[in-house]
Amino acid sequence: MLKHVWRQLIRFGFRLLYNELAWTYDAVSWLVSLGAWRAWQQTALLFIRGGRVLELGHGPGHMLLALGAAGYKAIGLDLSPHMGRLARRRLLRSGMATSLVRGQGQALPFATAAFDTVLATFPTDYIMNPATLAAVHRVLSPAGRLVIVPEGHLTGRGPHHRLIDWLFRITGQRSGLFAVDNERYWPDEATWLAFRQRFLAAGFGAEIHHVRLQSSGVTVVVAIKE
Repeated sequence: MLKHVWRQLIRFGFRLLYNELAWTYDAVSWLVSLGAWRAWQQTALLFIRGGRVLELGHGPGHMLLALGAAGYKAIGLDLSPHMGRLARRRLLRSGMATSLVRGQGQALPFATAAFDTVLATFPTDYIMNPATLAAVHRVLSPAGRLVIVPEGHLTGRGPHHRLIDWLFRITGQRSGLFAVDNERYWPDEATWLAFRQRFLAAGFGAEIHHVRLQSSGVTVVVAIKE
C-alpha cells in the first residue's frame, strides 16, 4: 500500500514538472545531473540515421535546437502545452524553423513512413506502450530507428553524486531494465528479454548501448524497424 502511494506521488510530481511547473524543468534537470543533462540527451545524436527526425516529448526544446544545429529536419511532439510554449519561445529566439505539434505518442498525427528516426530522451513509461510502438513503427521509413535515451547516471563518488544516486533509486529510476550497478549499465537477462519481446511484437529489432562520458554514463536503446 505504501509503495503504491509513493508511486502515485512520484507520478503526480512528474505531471507537475511537465505541466504547471514546466518552467522549473531546466533547473531540476541540471540539479539532478550536476549539469550533465544536455550532454546525456545529445548522446542520442550518435545513433540517429537519415535526415527526417521526430522528437517525442520535446520538452523545453533543447534537443530540437541540437538536432537543427546538426543539420536534421526535425519536428517535435509533446502533449504538454506548457512545454510547447517554452520550446516555441526558445526556437523563435534561435531563429530556427523547427515545427512543433501537440499530441500523444500513442496516436501520431503524421503520414506513414514520414521519418527516418524517432527520438525520445528520458521519456515516461508511455514509450513502451504497445500503441506508442505501433504508431512509431507506422511513421518510420523502412529500416528506420526509434532511439531512446532512458537514463543517465553520474559515476563520481563524492557526497553530491551519492545523494543524487540515492534520490534516483528511491524514485524508482534505478530499477528494472535501466538499472545501474557499480558504475555500469546492464539489465538482467530476464528483464531485457521481456522488453525485447515488446519491441519484437511491434516489428522492431532492438539493441542496447552504454556510452561513457566524463564522470557519467548514458544508456541508449536503438530499435530498428524490420
